[in-house]
Amino acid sequence: MLLCGIIDELKKPALNTFFVSFFFCQAADVRINNATAVLRGLIFMLVDQKRSLISHVRRHYDKAGKQVFEDVNAWEALSEMLTSILEDPALKTTYLIIDALDECTTHRKELLDFVAQKSSAYQHVKWIVSSRNWPNIEGTLDTAAQGTKLSLELNETSMDEAVATFVNHKVQELTEKKKYNHKIRDAVSQHLLSKANGTFLWVALVCKELTNVSRRHVLKKLEEFPSGLDKLYERIFEQIIEQIRESYDADICKSLLGIITSVYRPITLDKLASYIDLSDEIADDSVLIEIIQLCGSFLMLPGRTVSLVHQSAKDFLLRRTANVIFPEGEDMVHYSIFSRSLQALGKTLRRDIYNLISPGYPVDQVSQPDSDPLAVIGYACAYWVDHLDRCSPFNNAMDDLQESGSVGTFFHINYLHWLEALSLLRGLSAGVASMIRLQNLLEVSLHQCN
Repeated sequence: MLLCGIIDELKKPALNTFFVSFFFCQAADVRINNATAVLRGLIFMLVDQKRSLISHVRRHYDKAGKQVFEDVNAWEALSEMLTSILEDPALKTTYLIIDALDECTTHRKELLDFVAQKSSAYQHVKWIVSSRNWPNIEGTLDTAAQGTKLSLELNETSMDEAVATFVNHKVQELTEKKKYNHKIRDAVSQHLLSKANGTFLWVALVCKELTNVSRRHVLKKLEEFPSGLDKLYERIFEQIIEQIRESYDADICKSLLGIITSVYRPITLDKLASYIDLSDEIADDSVLIEIIQLCGSFLMLPGRTVSLVHQSAKDFLLRRTANVIFPEGEDMVHYSIFSRSLQALGKTLRRDIYNLISPGYPVDQVSQPDSDPLAVIGYACAYWVDHLDRCSPFNNAMDDLQESGSVGTFFHINYLHWLEALSLLRGLSAGVASMIRLQNLLEVSLHQCN
């Protein structure tokens, strides 16, 4: 929230002499939880604002093509690219903003070292980063020659003022929607201010809960909301369990939370349906949406994409409810996703799946068909090996790793089809990394068998 406000302020028309480039990390989504994604995003926004900077990108792109942004050497190429952009005389005062460095889970150390080094190298470039106050992150950033550290915990008054502004905004929304009178409005406002403890997300979650509460029950309902995010999550989870205990949806809700906690990026309703046990008669969007709503404030559904409301929700579920959402163990959820992914790929993949006819058709000129056969299996194409790797494969998937098992059968029939699909999905580089990981698994499996 703080960085959003800073970005909005820097982008006001009166201050448009600045370049502003920003990136928001999110641990639950592999597309935006790694250092190369951060640099790609920062570079893109800078080039979009100053087109002459594209020469620094072309210098690398013309040699290696799009792989320069994606392959195993992408970090080195991108860091050189951004460095040359920052040294370009045409670049005026620039703000580079990275939110949630703690949620950059891949190559975070390299990114931290890069930020610490470059933050004091150029007078015209200002870095603004946010993170949880983890010692290893603070330690690296403290090595920067210049810099100012703002600890939200040590600036309680400023945080309270910011949260109070947010509370007023959310209460006004509720008042207009639910037709609160002055007494209810003031009571809601006072309760939120007294228990928010400087946490925007706590306010947002409570207000979301209140949207489903009748006006005459609001005052009584307020007393049920505990202060502190963890306690609120605990209450929400207890409500979910109580609500579904006597219903036929209990196992499905637990399965849903287990799946969304385990996937590597938010997934659409279409893809989610293939990982949950629903009878064919009721396997439609309306049923899935109803089940998602049963899971309270842990999940959100913008458009058709299902995701956790925040990284803190995932942390809570893994730390406090693992025995409920993973009744047979987390590795078995990964095995189920892996197995169902292979089944879905086997049913859908085929030669020339987009009917392009010409096998040499440039992928950059390919457009998705109206009824895209890869839409539902895109996640499976990209991550089935990752889930195999996480499912304790030598306990759960030993048979699958044999030549006559599901993996061997898949490669005999659909290996080339899989490569074609990855290419169409612009994910061939990630597919190469998956094959290297799979090769390591197969070698260990062969060794154990011998």
